[in-house]
Amino acid sequence: MAYTTINKSTDNFRIKLYAGNASNRSITFDESTNMQPDLVWIKSRTNAEWHHLVDVVRGTTSNIYSNATNAADTDNDRVTAFGTNGFSLGVDDGVNNASETFVAWNWKAGGAGSSNTDGNNITSTVSVNTTSGFSIVKYTGTGSASDTIGHGLGVKPDMVIMRPLGYSGAWWIVHKNNNADHILEFNTNGQANISSFGGGGLRYSTFTTSVIGGANGSSNSDLWNKSGENYIAYCFAGKTGYSKFGSYTGNGNADGPFIYTGFKPAFVLIKNKSSSSTNWQMYDNKREGYNPQNDLFRANLADAEGNGTDPIDIYSNGFKNRHTASSQNTSGDNYIYMAIAEEPLVANVGSSIPATAR
Repeated sequence: MAYTTINKSTDNFRIKLYAGNASNRSITFDESTNMQPDLVWIKSRTNAEWHHLVDVVRGTTSNIYSNATNAADTDNDRVTAFGTNGFSLGVDDGVNNASETFVAWNWKAGGAGSSNTDGNNITSTVSVNTTSGFSIVKYTGTGSASDTIGHGLGVKPDMVIMRPLGYSGAWWIVHKNNNADHILEFNTNGQANISSFGGGGLRYSTFTTSVIGGANGSSNSDLWNKSGENYIAYCFAGKTGYSKFGSYTGNGNADGPFIYTGFKPAFVLIKNKSSSSTNWQMYDNKREGYNPQNDLFRANLADAEGNGTDPIDIYSNGFKNRHTASSQNTSGDNYIYMAIAEEPLVANVGSSIPATAR
């Protein structure tokens, strides 16, 4: 039996549904205990609004978007503050339109962050939650492919999502179950070796318990470590009973593969790494909230919530594909996933209360 050291996932990750009202306001989490979010990812359920990501290290005025390669922009009317048990909103339509409903996914890191000198020639600012295996890392590039960046986790990351802030550029995504030193992007590509990109990319073989790094492509390191440019990276390490980063092979039928996580998932992100034309699938346990009604978002698209087809079931110990879509269940294709728990299958040693199915 896989026991966990994180009995309450909501100490580290929360999902909030709310209706927009076009007024300055505070959003409070439903749980009775407090959790101050350090990364807030908001998406309109109703309309084709962009995904909005704001974190405590960049500050509330710096906005980036998983469905776009735009540089970070400055806006004072989206997320305006990180509260002790939620966050505050301005009046921007993308996060608070009065005719729309929204979902916010929220991660706890370690507050505003502090200086980290573990990297070679790069001092990063790191906000870290070593208990849950999550850190937010901001750094300024040096132009050298041999330099590295401290991440603060104390263990080797299983997945890193990063992008440049000052110029239009790709979201680089490294996952432990990609092929060796291959990377993915949020613009629906299949995995590719960093040599395919002129400016290279993050490189999993350079990751250690203290740093992440990359390598040149056909020319230089401009896409992940351009001299003088700022970057943000979200680093994740799996924790038993709380988070898992893995892979599976599709079988191409509606009785799809079951993926064991060891906990009841609250959040699941899936990508077909074999295909360059498939979307990043996003599910959670709040929208609808019961099987088989697990509505879909696509991290790389701005479209509204999809509820015509419900491709996964969420169970007490994992999730199961219920659709033949190439985005998550083509026969023989390989997929990577990220999953975060609603609750562990079994809590810490001594607990006799297992999680239940939905």
